Amino acid sequence: MLSRSCINLVDLASADMMYFPQTPRALPRAMTVQGVIPEADGNESNDENSDSPSYRHHKKKIIVANFLPLHAQKNLESGNWCFSFDDDSLLLQMKDGFSSDTDVFYVGSLKVDVDTSEQEEVAQKLLDEFNCVPTFLSSDLQKKFYHGFCKQYLWPLFHYMLPICPDYGFRFDRLLWRAYVSANKVFADKIMEVINPEEDYVWIHDYHLMVLPTFLRRRFHRVKLGFFLHSPFPSSEIYRTLPVRNEILKALLNADLIGFHTFDYARHFLSCCSRMLGLDYESKRGYIGLEYFGRTIYVKILHVGIHMGRLESALNHPSSSIKVKEIREQFKGKKVIVGVDDMDIFKGISLKLLAMEQLLKVHPELQGKLVLVQIVNPARSTGKDVQDAKLETYTITKRINETYGVPGYEPVILIDRPVPLHEKTAYYALAECCIVNAVRDGMNLMPYKYTICRQGTPKMDEAMELASVCPRTSMLVISEFIGCSPSLSGAIRVNPWDIDAVADALHDAITMSDVEKQLRHEKHYRYICSHDVAYWAHSFMQDLERACRDHYSKRCWGIGFGLSVRILSLSPNFRKLSVDRIVDAYKRTSRRAIFLDYDGTVVPHHALIKKPSRDVIYVLRELCGDTNNTTFIVSGRGKVSLGEWLAPCENLGIAAEHGYYLRWTKKSEWETSTVAADFEWKRITEPVMKLYTEATDGSYIEKKETALVWHYQDAAPGFGSCQAKELLDHLESVLANEPVVVKRGYNIVEVKPQGVTKGLVAEKVLSTMISDGKLPDFVLCVGDDRSDEDMFESISQATYGSSLPIAPEIFACTVGQKPSKARYYLDDEEDVLALLKGLAAASK
Repeated sequence: MLSRSCINLVDLASADMMYFPQTPRALPRAMTVQGVIPEADGNESNDENSDSPSYRHHKKKIIVANFLPLHAQKNLESGNWCFSFDDDSLLLQMKDGFSSDTDVFYVGSLKVDVDTSEQEEVAQKLLDEFNCVPTFLSSDLQKKFYHGFCKQYLWPLFHYMLPICPDYGFRFDRLLWRAYVSANKVFADKIMEVINPEEDYVWIHDYHLMVLPTFLRRRFHRVKLGFFLHSPFPSSEIYRTLPVRNEILKALLNADLIGFHTFDYARHFLSCCSRMLGLDYESKRGYIGLEYFGRTIYVKILHVGIHMGRLESALNHPSSSIKVKEIREQFKGKKVIVGVDDMDIFKGISLKLLAMEQLLKVHPELQGKLVLVQIVNPARSTGKDVQDAKLETYTITKRINETYGVPGYEPVILIDRPVPLHEKTAYYALAECCIVNAVRDGMNLMPYKYTICRQGTPKMDEAMELASVCPRTSMLVISEFIGCSPSLSGAIRVNPWDIDAVADALHDAITMSDVEKQLRHEKHYRYICSHDVAYWAHSFMQDLERACRDHYSKRCWGIGFGLSVRILSLSPNFRKLSVDRIVDAYKRTSRRAIFLDYDGTVVPHHALIKKPSRDVIYVLRELCGDTNNTTFIVSGRGKVSLGEWLAPCENLGIAAEHGYYLRWTKKSEWETSTVAADFEWKRITEPVMKLYTEATDGSYIEKKETALVWHYQDAAPGFGSCQAKELLDHLESVLANEPVVVKRGYNIVEVKPQGVTKGLVAEKVLSTMISDGKLPDFVLCVGDDRSDEDMFESISQATYGSSLPIAPEIFACTVGQKPSKARYYLDDEEDVLALLKGLAAASK
């Protein structure tokens, strides 16, 4: 049964459900050659449309974010709209990482409301003059989407704040979730107006648009799609409280490349994929990849940087020089510590002030000589939590200034107003120390900006009366819970909750020798210069191109409904096995070899009773009763259980334990593989497996005559997978000199003798048939497991064909649509049984 959130996206975003006005008519598609591209015909997935367009465009980069990088203002007298680029916008600055001939389009919302009657004219103006495509969300939708679901629910949750108390953050509201999905649908519609899916790259930014990849992948199966998260990604214990956790994860996995600022954020995302979707990841030549229905989703770890030119331009601005002189005079003879934070509960402003208070209390000699300038940026969200944080900030500031201040001196200067960049750079340039004390933050580029400003420019040096050869110094006190912390190894890292430790760190920073300050500064400056915003954008786009380079070498199918839609990407020759076709081939041939796996092929994996059903026994008896057939069950199960369950089928061949034991008919003796007769390795393997079984609740050991298997399907998903990797490494180490193979399968780790595979079973049976003069002209192999891939590969090899006058008809078939060496697939065990019944009927 589908969850209530797994409903059709088109219905979810419909006016009937949301009562939102429709967006204005579609914009004309952006063209770089003459001609007209027809409008998209609905939401139906159509690869033919996307793969073979009538017209070709130049390659574009389509940057999608919640807001466009624009300033917008309406002239009240003339009624005309005026627009200009926002030079401080990251979306605009990242263009430096693209080649000069790249067309960059932006899709997003304006920060102002535009009347419905003006939207079409404004949209055309923005497209023509700025390459911007606006998404006009109604005020009601914007409120529910941005201020509701994004800011009051999703953003706190991603910063590790659970909505336990209604006063701090909203509880999950399905109406707000539907507004979130509806808004993402509007963004998708706008992208479709300008995209050439065969050529263009789409880069989506941040948590506001996490389900957007599903809409785009559903419409264009091979769209080149990247996503970057600018906020933290919470640990699985936090994320799993989200009622729509699976829908968002699956939507993100419709991207080709997913980027995170730090390894911790990426690790949490991968852990969620493992625990909630059962996906494993692996490193491929230095890249982390997730296999998901035949597609490889790459995970990139690289933080964003700053725009050096923009900052240096602000430093050289005449206003900066004037402001520096004013600040120098204002704080003459005092050391300045600077902090710049948004007004919200995660920036730790009150904790920073308490640390300053503790510093002045413990070191009275600093009273009158030390000033903390705290610049407070306007809050980006509203609510009781913001108001409480603001009240606490003012209360602590007032107490500190009353306790430690004197006429003409205030230890804390609180600047609670919009501060232009040139003024901030002046404070950065003069401050001997910068502190970022956030309890949780995505990246926070403020320490980077501070370091560059401390390096200065000739004009700033002149304003500060510094010699150009004067050594540069800077000191950073930063929280260990912010994204830039791992990249600034010369900073003093602190736990913001430890007030005493933060106070000590501030004291160390302002009393440190100039030589050490210089060394720390130079180390940071070199790193920041080489990892700027252009480097980040170029590196991400380079990896996105690599992730998408094999898009057109595979066929794609859409699977699922609603936000569970995913794309299956497989070989172009991979298709469903037609019963009519194989029965026709079956009738034309007279020497047939049939290989069938057991679990997951003729018996369901989830079946509590593993004994085959009456229908299975019937079709097997019919097939092996045909003298033209050589029929085998090839399984990893033991010979005793298989022999007992399949006893009614007297002429059925059985290969047990992956072929170590083989029996041609019920009356024949079991043949034992001569590959390995020594099982001394079990004495080494079993104690190691017992050690991990005792340490992993829900795991157990299966003992076979020729193999030992460690099962962990009932263990905690993340822990079981972690233990399996460790066990695999441990066993490979201790069994390095033993004639065994250690393999990891679906929720198992297995140790078995070398040279024992299902592929060798197929080789032996086919070779025997050839040597007996029963040249096979029909070969069928059906299985669902990794071990069955050996059989598929074996029967497909040309060695048999070269020994035969006529190549046999080969049907290698896997159960389930998934990447495989087989050329055909059947959906499930019922399809397999229907196929076998068709062959059994043909035998009659």
